[in-house]
Amino acid sequence: MADEEKDDEEKKDGAATEGEAGGDENGLNPPKKSKKMLLIGIAAGVLLLGGGGAGLFFSGILGGDKTAKPETTTAATAATETAAPAEEKAGGEGLGKPVFFSLGDILVNLVGDGKRPNFLKIKVSLELASEKDQKDLEQLKPRIIDNFQVYLRELRVEDLRGSAGLYRLREELLLRVTEAVKPIRVKDVLFEEILVQ
Repeated sequence: MADEEKDDEEKKDGAATEGEAGGDENGLNPPKKSKKMLLIGIAAGVLLLGGGGAGLFFSGILGGDKTAKPETTTAATAATETAAPAEEKAGGEGLGKPVFFSLGDILVNLVGDGKRPNFLKIKVSLELASEKDQKDLEQLKPRIIDNFQVYLRELRVEDLRGSAGLYRLREELLLRVTEAVKPIRVKDVLFEEILVQ
């Protein structure tokens, strides 16, 4: 009986070893672990090739019709040219001819440290939404200049340094002119000249 138990244990151990290896006696069935790795490898390869192919396609190296791009641009340009006259008829807004209103030179003292006076001289133009607003804006010009003067006199030389300083100045002037000339629409404030001394 001991011999039978010993034989049963050997059979169980042998079966466990074969099951762990995942193969049979002939070695035809590869282990399950290697099947998973093979599938993962194939999926990674497909993704890599697909991503590389897509990158080459979108960069224009692979595929892509180079003659189609000028036709698309031409069609877009034609559509823009067709839309521009329609917008000009609708009231001059949009892509129509730009309308500018010059405020002229503005000269102010800047806040300083007291050692020597600092001056700011700017020449400003306003971009308007409509040409008909120029006449109304001419009547409101003193109010606009007053609002600008009050704001500009509070500035220091440090406030006007760099592109960030000029951007803030433009935004503040646009805010003030928009408030002063309501309901006239001012699109932008443009600097023709800026001199800080």
